[in-house]
Amino acid sequence: MQRDAPDIVDRGQYPNALTPWEQETWREEALGWAERGLAAHGLRETGPRKVRLRPWSVLVRMSVGGRDAVWFKANPPASAFEAGLTEALSRWVPAYVLKPLAVDAGRGWSLLPDGGALFRDVLGSARGPVDPRAWEEPLRQYAGMQRELLPYTEQIELLGVPGARTAALPGTLDRMVDGNTVLDPAGLKALRALRPRLAEWCEELEGAGIADTLDHSDLHDGQLFAPEPGRFTFFDWGDAAVAHPFCSFLVPARQASERFGPETLPRLRDAYLEPWEGNGRTKAELRRAVSLAWRLGAIGRAVSWGRLFPGTSGTAGEEESARWLLELLTEPPPQLSLPL
Repeated sequence: MQRDAPDIVDRGQYPNALTPWEQETWREEALGWAERGLAAHGLRETGPRKVRLRPWSVLVRMSVGGRDAVWFKANPPASAFEAGLTEALSRWVPAYVLKPLAVDAGRGWSLLPDGGALFRDVLGSARGPVDPRAWEEPLRQYAGMQRELLPYTEQIELLGVPGARTAALPGTLDRMVDGNTVLDPAGLKALRALRPRLAEWCEELEGAGIADTLDHSDLHDGQLFAPEPGRFTFFDWGDAAVAHPFCSFLVPARQASERFGPETLPRLRDAYLEPWEGNGRTKAELRRAVSLAWRLGAIGRAVSWGRLFPGTSGTAGEEESARWLLELLTEPPPQLSLPL
């Protein structure tokens, strides 16, 4: 390994974010662990590292001889569960996720192989059509993975994955509103006024007959790989929660709507719902459920913004959390389902 090669550090829009990378002893320990993980697979570094620092992760791209890059990831304590979850998913649903080269679940460290082309890059290249229908198959496959994970929900919680269970969301909203320091009084008043209606939505969604399970919570086009046509691999589980599975549709639907227009939503919704059909459920019932989950999923997104490294300024996280809370006050696009 070229130890004299300087690390290339990318801090993005967070130049002042505090992460463990600033601590020399932590860097030595973490990178030594990663090197030993590489060696266990007969691999070694061959070039400079590219380091991506964000308030929610440290990500190091390690050039490795004879294969694609390997990635070291460190999570904050509040999302340290990702390492153990990634390893467990590689056993439970190996066709849908990456198989880590090494994991330290206690410290929230993972060593991961390269997953190939990002779906985002495929969408913007000649390999794939710049067409909303490109989202249909990954949504079907993701929903199929969620169904396969239903028997493992309790084990997922035991790994430390936070709960955002449907029945508990009204209480979660209460705590977030009471502790919010960013929203103006009008926004807080509107959220408190919404609370009884939200409790009714939760009760209705619980009655839809689909149990809570793993929700990625941030399934945008940069969170899945497209290594070959028709196959997709899902990764980056640091925002995950145990929630109603349909909450996962919120982020990809919003992104597709912004890029292609809201008229694409019914088609993508139905692609996501295909694996959930049967067992006496009608399409109308499933569409109603996903419309409810669209609203309720905003709570999980708001909560996830608290999972930052200790010492990080809370401003960015609080502002993003507040933005998602305000999503609760916005009706879903009428093209998505029946009105609430």
